[in-house]
Amino acid sequence: MFAVYAKEPNADDPLASLTVGERPDPEVPEGFVRVSVRAASLNMHDVWTLRGVGIKPEQFPMILGCDGAGVLDDGTEVVLHSVVNDPSWRGDDTLDPKRTLLTEKLQGTFADSVVVPERNVLPKPAGLSFTEAATMGTAWLTAYRMLFTKSGLRPGQTMLVQGASGGVSTALVQLGRAAGYRVWVTGRTEEKRALAESLGAHRTFEPGARLPERVDAVFETVGKATWAHSLKSLRPGGIVVVSGSTSGPDPSADLQRVFFLQLRVAGSTMGTRDELADLLSYVDLAGIRPQIGAELPLSDAERGFTDMLEGNTAGKIVFTR
Repeated sequence: MFAVYAKEPNADDPLASLTVGERPDPEVPEGFVRVSVRAASLNMHDVWTLRGVGIKPEQFPMILGCDGAGVLDDGTEVVLHSVVNDPSWRGDDTLDPKRTLLTEKLQGTFADSVVVPERNVLPKPAGLSFTEAATMGTAWLTAYRMLFTKSGLRPGQTMLVQGASGGVSTALVQLGRAAGYRVWVTGRTEEKRALAESLGAHRTFEPGARLPERVDAVFETVGKATWAHSLKSLRPGGIVVVSGSTSGPDPSADLQRVFFLQLRVAGSTMGTRDELADLLSYVDLAGIRPQIGAELPLSDAERGFTDMLEGNTAGKIVFTR
């Protein structure tokens, strides 16, 4: 079958490992289902896979793509849940010490078909296209958990999203506006700030700008480049929710500010199957549609990876078949 895969780990030049070609058709073990992939979205996790992070060398070659949407053999349209749990695990999917994501042990979605455990497929809402549904399992689920499970925000409170145009950031803006939060966003360019405003941001600012007032929560995916600003932007007792560190994982902790103002720092990773089910219901009921920055054929995957690494994004990059 046709696939886009990492042929080997390459920490220094990840795109050199990116390969477009043929891979063997997958077998379907008992308890698993085959999904004919219609659309799959690109995530930074795919770059980490190319670099060899979170995956053992003997797992290569590995088909990339940790989320997507498609059709079961019986014609059912489904969305994929990317977190794969140990069969014996009970509880929050994201806390399972043996959990993996697609592309860490199981082959991914950048292919004609993917095989996953039965519990890892959910019905696709009829109101979402395959392209839109393909963004839900990673970026939008991450944003949903950050907002509604981790932050503790109430409607009417103020949130700041660091970074205006990535998949998680655009999802945070759209979900936050629909839920009744006052949404502020930072963005590096006028175009990125305009995108955030078009998606529902009440106000936008340049990175590091002094805000009119302190906010109740900051949502961080950037890391080192924005961390100091995130902490300075919080009201006493406020919270910063972190789900990524694209600019680096090692900023100054600024512990004096943290303890003196009683700030809270919460990590957030992906989300549970139940949260994904709730997210799918929410976007369907609210009529929210994800921001698609680019829709490309899977054969043009290298272009999508290059755009993401260079920051040329305006929402999610989705590959279609």
